[in-house]
Amino acid sequence: MTARFTVLANGLTVATDPMTGVETATLGVWVGSGTRNETAPINGVAHMLEHMAFKGTRTRSAFDIAAQIEAVGGFLNAYTGRESTAYYAQVLGDDVPIALEILSDILLDSVFDEEEIERERSVILQELGQSLDTPDDIIFDHFQETAFPNQGLGRPVLGRAEIIEGLGSDNVRAFMREHYVGQSMVLSAAGKVDHDKLVEQAKRLFNRIPSGEKKESDPGHYSGGLYQESRDLEQVHLVLGFEGLPTQHDHYYPLCLYSALLGGGMSSRLFQEVREQRGLAYSVSSFTSAYKDTGLLGIYAGTSSEMVDELVGLVGKILKEMPKSLTVEELDRARNQFKAHVLMSRESSHTRCEQLAYQMITYGRPLATKEFIDRVSSVEISDVCEVAEQVTQSKPTMVAIGPESSVDKVKGFEQAIH
Repeated sequence: MTARFTVLANGLTVATDPMTGVETATLGVWVGSGTRNETAPINGVAHMLEHMAFKGTRTRSAFDIAAQIEAVGGFLNAYTGRESTAYYAQVLGDDVPIALEILSDILLDSVFDEEEIERERSVILQELGQSLDTPDDIIFDHFQETAFPNQGLGRPVLGRAEIIEGLGSDNVRAFMREHYVGQSMVLSAAGKVDHDKLVEQAKRLFNRIPSGEKKESDPGHYSGGLYQESRDLEQVHLVLGFEGLPTQHDHYYPLCLYSALLGGGMSSRLFQEVREQRGLAYSVSSFTSAYKDTGLLGIYAGTSSEMVDELVGLVGKILKEMPKSLTVEELDRARNQFKAHVLMSRESSHTRCEQLAYQMITYGRPLATKEFIDRVSSVEISDVCEVAEQVTQSKPTMVAIGPESSVDKVKGFEQAIH
């Protein structure tokens, strides 16, 4: 079967990816708006809105929402990202209408009661506190903010405590009115679903979503720089990186393969040289973050104070050597990893639902699996080497959290790569 989509009169897109031989379905509404759409005074409001959608509607209490989805063995959840927010459910195929009705209720009839906001504010502050207490979690927020300072793309998804303390129902409603409009929303479903039936249900349940064009965020401007935070920890946590590429850039797939070659698995150069050969870190990996107009390439590692200098120098050495020594065998291995990941993910209704929503928001159409495979298969060594050289020419972003005696050593990265 192939994915289909229909655009309703109010601009809401309904997209489905049916799967044969499964009894479950995942469905949800993805909104093409997130943290980067916030202004500085209301940083965290998108995340607060996501929380508040589950705290009661005109016809359901917070308990009713949870109890009714769980009464059919289903699961309901949500998350906020920098460019999108998702509300989704996983249920048996026969219970898709129930899940869809609950999703429409929380998105169209939430009351945003002030007492519930006060309670949830405390929950969000606890979530923020937990993140701040976890250095290998919060360090990625610092990396993002150092790379994109003083702009929406760099602000933390959870917000800041002093701002969250002042957010109220008026802020939540205003953000929803501005950004939760038809042309910015996708109803995605995968698994045991029928496209035509879902479209008819969506026409009835979501017809009150206002039509309107998607509100574009300010452009992202990469700066790079240094962030150091002294903490009484056993390890130094490091993230080192550069400006990456946007999702639709011609070299996006070569960059993905470059990241995989650097630190995407146990056979990657970072894992083999940093961990296996020298024992400098337990955790070391690389990653890419791609946005509509920019992106990031990053490397994370945690090590002891005594080994920071050696680790930073080695990472720089690997980055410099990669374009000159990449082999066909390595590239084939990375290609096969990527292809296997794509094909394995096709066996999950949740992943297929999420991927379909992302494709509709990003490209405006479903992308066939063959298209992914062909794009990856066409990447040559010269493409990877070119993107490696290009990306590492940007000003580095260097972030370190750990003992005071060692965080300053991260500065050695800039020298190591030049």
